[in-house]
Amino acid sequence: MKSSSSKVLVFGFIVLIILLGIAFYAGALTKHFITLDQIEEGTERFSLNSTNEENVTNGINPAQPNIDVSYAKDEWVTHGGDYFNRRFSELEQINIDTIKNLKPQWVTSLGASLDMKFSGEATPIVVDGVMYIATGENDVLALDAKTGQKIWEYRPEIEQKLDTVCCGWTTRGVAVADGKVFAGLLDARLVALDQKTGEVLWETEVADWEEGYTITSAPLYYNGKVYTGVAGGEYGIRGRIMAYDADYGHEVWRWYSIPSPYEENGDTWPDDEDKNWLHGGAPIWNTPAVDPELGYIYFVTGNTAPDLDGSKREGDNLYANSIIALNAETGEYIWHFQQVHHDIWDLDPTNPVILFDVEINGETRKALGEAGKTGWIYFLDRTNGEPLIGIEEKPVPQLAEQKTSPTQPFPVGDSFVPQEVTAEDIERDLGENFEGKTGSIFTPFWDEPVTLKPSAFGGANWPPSAYSPETEYFYVLGTDSYSALTRQDEQAYEEGGEWHGSIFVPVSGAPRRGTITAMDVKTNRIAWQVKWEDNAYSGVLATAGDLIFVGHNDGRLIAFNAKTGDEVWNYKMDAGGNAPSVTYEIDGEQYLSIFAAGNSLAGSAHGDKVYTFKLNGTWNGTPIDASQDSKGKQVESEQKDTTGSTSDPYELGISVYESNCLSCHGNMGANGHNGPNLQQSVFSENYNNVVEQVKNGDTTMPAFGTILSEEEIEAVARYVNEVLTKADED
Repeated sequence: MKSSSSKVLVFGFIVLIILLGIAFYAGALTKHFITLDQIEEGTERFSLNSTNEENVTNGINPAQPNIDVSYAKDEWVTHGGDYFNRRFSELEQINIDTIKNLKPQWVTSLGASLDMKFSGEATPIVVDGVMYIATGENDVLALDAKTGQKIWEYRPEIEQKLDTVCCGWTTRGVAVADGKVFAGLLDARLVALDQKTGEVLWETEVADWEEGYTITSAPLYYNGKVYTGVAGGEYGIRGRIMAYDADYGHEVWRWYSIPSPYEENGDTWPDDEDKNWLHGGAPIWNTPAVDPELGYIYFVTGNTAPDLDGSKREGDNLYANSIIALNAETGEYIWHFQQVHHDIWDLDPTNPVILFDVEINGETRKALGEAGKTGWIYFLDRTNGEPLIGIEEKPVPQLAEQKTSPTQPFPVGDSFVPQEVTAEDIERDLGENFEGKTGSIFTPFWDEPVTLKPSAFGGANWPPSAYSPETEYFYVLGTDSYSALTRQDEQAYEEGGEWHGSIFVPVSGAPRRGTITAMDVKTNRIAWQVKWEDNAYSGVLATAGDLIFVGHNDGRLIAFNAKTGDEVWNYKMDAGGNAPSVTYEIDGEQYLSIFAAGNSLAGSAHGDKVYTFKLNGTWNGTPIDASQDSKGKQVESEQKDTTGSTSDPYELGISVYESNCLSCHGNMGANGHNGPNLQQSVFSENYNNVVEQVKNGDTTMPAFGTILSEEEIEAVARYVNEVLTKADED
């Protein structure tokens, strides 16, 4: 009896020790303790600095100086080309002199994502001669990077009624490492696939899509962990980024982008009975960068919620609209820089951050650049978050109802898009009958619409920028467009429902222009700029061949002289070039690839093909068929009708609308991200107007006459005319 009791005591003591060890380990990985260093005078609105000069937090030194961060060359191994997200390749076989001989080598049809609700935005990953590409439907395919032949496919089942996504179905790609392919799915799942077979190795539910959480970004693999954030700022989520164990898929740490009232900076949100901080947005839907030498991971956070109504969330609303640095091993906060305080314009940063080293005033600096929707590039010292060139806090117009911030950060240098609606703009673009109120960046609004630049479209949006060490230019794509903003009171927050706080109102008939800009990283001044009569919406690839590559909405892939901006080559594809291109080398030959699938928000023609080029390419004009269950033979692929058929005209109209119109015009015709509010459209009250518009399109809307059948066009026109235009009458 005594012996038995002793054994029980010993066993209990061992269990206690084990439990204490587990608790200590878990605490070390998840604790978010923030300490403030002395903040340099004049920058207190900018950053909070880590106190630990040796980067050691909770006993863990995150530095991994032996991890390679070389520029891309033979392969394209990460979303941004390298851990710094520079999107620069050292390959130079394709250059200014040889570009004239660049021709298609193979074209592969992926057999997916032809409906307008899908957007092709993925960056291909190329490792060991295999290309891994993801479609707007979140299918993942492995292709032979030399021939385009399909090796395997993974086509996940995602709830087709998923409606908690603001801007259409998409993904920006996958991560490949450690024998696995990692993909974030739109229904907020993270999956790991076998790199050789596509077999599912593990699957983790990151969040609940019915609560507004989705994943649109490409994951990042780094040092045994997979990092992903969540989208959903328009649905009242509480933003977060998580690190998962790459072998087993369990969560290692998470960091919330909105602090609780009891944490540092929690007082930048009201602590009232509504608890808006719990659903205040600040999503993280871009792929981070990593500096292994420092051990920091860098990313930007999205918009506040409700987007346009600041009356419910007094304060700066940290850490929304911010550049963030965390300890990559533990998720502990290092520093932040907020680009827009108390944002009411949806001017959140969405472009991936880029890290680079640059010599300024004789000193090599560890730099970071991020192109904002505001039209500015924010250059910071990545060790501490302080401005690298200069950023000034300046007073801005005030409106008590919106509880506006008294000041905003103004970077020293040039903006890459206009930030004010001028008299010339009104005369040229808005017409002599325009009588609305106009303003410039940071002009507040309430119940009277105010037309502003930049719009919530940007400035810079998600299409990634690039950095070249040869020119020391930061290449950024921009959108120059108008947006009329007004505030309307909405009901209280409802889980999983849209929560904008107002209405985005595209200015009817106004043009949407684009810019391709080379910014000098030492001065933040424009070195050269190309202007388009459509927005620039693809991302940038820079190469050692003195070239940059940019896709166009009309389907062209275009090469520019990286030093001067002169166009030197283009090729017309069959769908919008709205994804970043990549380059790689196999058997001594340089290849260049882009996923040309179109984009709903860009209003470009849709397709499903990967185009791959090389010097003196020999493609015979027939694409390889990599559709589901196809063995990958060369056959003429036909576009399939994916909208279905029904005897009920409204059901067919709803089906066509949700597949082709939802991302631009929004749920029930309101709060879309490109198209006008159909509930308030006088134009749409005429059925024939709608039919003609759907058939023929206009400057910002694609023509559906060759995409939809006559029955489908009539059904969706009837739905718009008879249902959506009357939706606001109840």
